[in-house]
Amino acid sequence: MKQNWTFGWQLAFGFAVSSTFLVAIGIAAYWSISVLIATAGSVTHTQKVLERVSGLVSMMKDAETGQRGYLLTGDPAYLEPFRAAVAGMPAVLSELRVLSADNAGQQAKIGQVEALVNNKFNELKRTVDLRKAGHADQALKIVLSGEGKKYMDALRALSEQISREERELLRKREADTDATAGNAKTTIVAGTILCLLFVIGAGVTITRSLTERLGMAVGHVQSSSAELQAAATQQASGAKEQASAMSEISTTISELGVTSRQIAESARRVAQIAEQTAAAARSGGGTVERGQEAIAGIRRQTDLVVSHMLDLGRKSQEIGAVLDIVSELAEQTNILAINATIEASGAGEAGRRFAVVAEEIRKLADRVAASTKDIRTQIDDVRGAVNTTVMATESGAKAVDQGARQFAEVATAFKQIADLVTTTTEAVREIELSTKQQATAADQVRTAVSEVAQATQESETSSTQTLQTASQLAGLSMDLRRLVHSRTV
Repeated sequence: MKQNWTFGWQLAFGFAVSSTFLVAIGIAAYWSISVLIATAGSVTHTQKVLERVSGLVSMMKDAETGQRGYLLTGDPAYLEPFRAAVAGMPAVLSELRVLSADNAGQQAKIGQVEALVNNKFNELKRTVDLRKAGHADQALKIVLSGEGKKYMDALRALSEQISREERELLRKREADTDATAGNAKTTIVAGTILCLLFVIGAGVTITRSLTERLGMAVGHVQSSSAELQAAATQQASGAKEQASAMSEISTTISELGVTSRQIAESARRVAQIAEQTAAAARSGGGTVERGQEAIAGIRRQTDLVVSHMLDLGRKSQEIGAVLDIVSELAEQTNILAINATIEASGAGEAGRRFAVVAEEIRKLADRVAASTKDIRTQIDDVRGAVNTTVMATESGAKAVDQGARQFAEVATAFKQIADLVTTTTEAVREIELSTKQQATAADQVRTAVSEVAQATQESETSSTQTLQTASQLAGLSMDLRRLVHSRTV
């Protein structure tokens, strides 16, 4: 059935299938990038949960440190971390509930965390109120009873459970991100190779079909020239047969004229199509290069997303290390504060030891403050890395859109492409020139026939000229046939 298709229908079919491949590749790439963006958002969500849990524990430690400082010195300035924790804790707990709304298990743990936080704040407030009322000994007894330490230990353990579950979820989401990126790369590369192979096959098939049709046209020209040569030979055989030969020659020349005009018109149209095809081929080559650049952009953006995600993981590890230092320093501060209190209560006038212990407490407090600043700096870096990741993902989506548009241009340009356009154009031009020469020769034969009809004396000269013209036309037809066959091979 395909053998009966016209050249235009074959081109339309080939490039329609190519366009279908390109659209499928674009849809698959768009879907993969959409999934990648959604997964990156989930990773950011998990990082926020980890950040808020760490901030909650840090605030409680700051509140406890402020309480111990106030109990030891009676200076209200030490209560600033305590007041800040009391004011900021509701917002942190509320945000944790919103972030974990899709996880019933985490919601239950956050409820337990809230209860522990309230108990710890109540314990801290009791000791502060006793110190304000001048009952420092009673406040110290509450501290030494270990009630506050029990709450803090439970709070740390529960926070670690929440963080551990979120880190496990983070690892799963990072694995999903890697898998989605790999699928996107495979789909784009495999689809592009398949589309290119189909376009090449379609081009070869169309070129062979066009060559076969040109060969048939040349065969018609050769047949017509052979008939003209036979007629001219009969005319040259003698004047006795001139009357009957004239009728045969006239008929043959008429057929040759019609055939020549048809071939000339067909050759002209084919030449125009070949020139348009050459221009489209050059345009298509440039469009393909731009499409490849767009695909390279997608790969770079995907690599950038992965790099930022790794950077985010490293920053999280650094935060964990700094938090360990803060925990260690807080515990040492507590021990030194208790020792200083015991020494002060048993020394009486010998307050020199208390002064030494107080100096150590001040130094440790300075280290805690410096570590807190480091924590905040690291948290800011994490946020910056998250923002950079989001921006890189958005750039990747734009690169995908640009790639899709470039391949749309490729589909439009390749609707007019055929391989070996330069060779085909030259062959068609030679055919057009030959048919023009054939038409000229036919006009000369017709003139010769008219002269034979008008004057018998010029019959022999006209016959000789007609024979020469027919021989040239036959030779030209043979040259055209050899040209077409050589191109086919």
